[in-house]
Amino acid sequence: MPMGVAGYRGSIIVTRTGKSRRTFIAGAAATAGALSAAGGLAAPAAAATAMSTTAAADARRVAVLGGGVAGLTAAHELAERGYAVTVYERRALGGKARSMDVPGSARGGRRPLPAEHGFRFIPGIYHNLPDTMRRIPFPGNANGVWDNLVAPREMMFARAAGREDLRAPIPWPEHSPAELTPDELRRALTGILQTLVRLPLHETAYFVDRALVFLTSCDERRDGQWERTPWWEFTRAARMSSEYQRILAIGVTRNIVATKAEEASTRTVGTLGEAFVFNLLGRGADGPPDRILNLPTNEAWIDPWEAHLRTLGVEFKIGWTVREVRYGDGRVSGVLIEDPAGAVRTVTADHYVSALPVEHARRTWSPALRAADPMLGRCDLLQTDWMTGIQFYLTERAPLVHGHLNCIDSPWSLTAIQQAEHWPSRDFPADYGDGAAVDCLSVDISEWDKPGILYGKTAKQCTREEVAREVWAQLKASLNDTGKTLLSDGKLHSWFLDPGVDGIGTPRPTNEDQLLIHPTGTLHNRPSAGTRIPNFFLSGDYVSVDIDLATMEGANASARAAVNSLLDKDGSQAPRCTVRPLYRAPEVESAKRHDLWRYRLGLRNVFDVG
Repeated sequence: MPMGVAGYRGSIIVTRTGKSRRTFIAGAAATAGALSAAGGLAAPAAAATAMSTTAAADARRVAVLGGGVAGLTAAHELAERGYAVTVYERRALGGKARSMDVPGSARGGRRPLPAEHGFRFIPGIYHNLPDTMRRIPFPGNANGVWDNLVAPREMMFARAAGREDLRAPIPWPEHSPAELTPDELRRALTGILQTLVRLPLHETAYFVDRALVFLTSCDERRDGQWERTPWWEFTRAARMSSEYQRILAIGVTRNIVATKAEEASTRTVGTLGEAFVFNLLGRGADGPPDRILNLPTNEAWIDPWEAHLRTLGVEFKIGWTVREVRYGDGRVSGVLIEDPAGAVRTVTADHYVSALPVEHARRTWSPALRAADPMLGRCDLLQTDWMTGIQFYLTERAPLVHGHLNCIDSPWSLTAIQQAEHWPSRDFPADYGDGAAVDCLSVDISEWDKPGILYGKTAKQCTREEVAREVWAQLKASLNDTGKTLLSDGKLHSWFLDPGVDGIGTPRPTNEDQLLIHPTGTLHNRPSAGTRIPNFFLSGDYVSVDIDLATMEGANASARAAVNSLLDKDGSQAPRCTVRPLYRAPEVESAKRHDLWRYRLGLRNVFDVG
């Protein structure tokens, strides 16, 4: 389909292109300003058109329940189309994406130390979220908040037990090569050779064959056979070496998708892997495969977003807790919400968008509401797990890697990034904390149910202090095991564990910010954005959209789909939101059509040799 030509698929506008998203945006910006993700209307023009076309609706009122990425996206799109939007949020805007202050850490007029639920990661496979970011003004940025994205030049797989780490550049035309000392180059080559020796060539060839099977599988086979097949089984990991299992089975799923390889849907893991391969090749990419923000998330994105939405007339109710979505006479009749003073009141609007995380949203759906649409009941089958961040503040920068590191041998599946070097407009010790901390090593803990190396306990069984010591010990085991001390206790200033985690070390640990996971069969329990209730819509990373993964991109795309459904139900003439799918390589479409024929005949994929 040509660039900028949109085709309707249900209520979602879909565009596809084989050209670089970056090239398109750069060219378009020079002539027409910031455009929407699929090359449609420029955002200001869309907003103006929407305002005029919805004037007759007399500012229809929408209650958005939840102020995370999904809720803020829905508010943004609705406000641009002239709706009167109120966002109800229990804690703080941004949800799991927000950054936060370390209490009591500021000294001498500095800002508090920055903390977060987990480090932000916005790869080039995303298109809908970057479009929203382009439409959020930021001082000095031609492309708004999107210009606050920066691309690390390299990544590292940190090995333990004396194994050299695997350090690799991230190929992208605009990247200058990472500078390596002769010793670093020697260690990088040693790490590659050690892995090649321990990973048998026939296993590597077999994994490539499995990747080819998935790449050429039709959508029906993916949604059927591969959705029912665990990644561990698809890759035949049980028959392979421990090196194969650690890198290609467990490492991919637990560290990136936050799902156990033995349970994870092959459809989900394969779709993500396919998207990243095409991203590395520059196919259908918004930008490099690894991008982060150049400031703490709230400074770079969430706070400017809130300010922009206020200029569009969005009202925010912070500290308001949704208790129950009520149903009557075929519609949502109101929502019981507890205000900051503890008083429970009924909020009414013309439309309601539920944008809470699924584990919180489904508790608010009344029995009558669930009876009106059985799809809501299936959401009880969706599963969540713990993936939570901890930050270590250092008094000296550690010579690790210029990007993300993945401790693939760590029992708790740790991933991390040093942040200060990626925040060029900030002098970390001059701007944050007490002046002694010069960097923040932000770590994600993906595995909370396996024993650690220090206490022999799971993360949930540890106290907060024990979690910090255990994570620090696992980091050192992966980084200090080849003769160099990259992390030392003397350079540790302090640490901060996400406050959403509570009760660890007791029989009843809780986590306010769990992550949707993707065991086999999950796809068929994910709801659509539109429901059978004419004034009730769903937005969140659990809603069924093209990117089958709990991501900010999924949250953003689902909000756009929810707004489109709302516009349809409302009979609005406002332009629909663009929802751009993942890239599909045209050269494999014929192979997929052939596989569709084989699948319907009950035959294996032609490359599937077992």
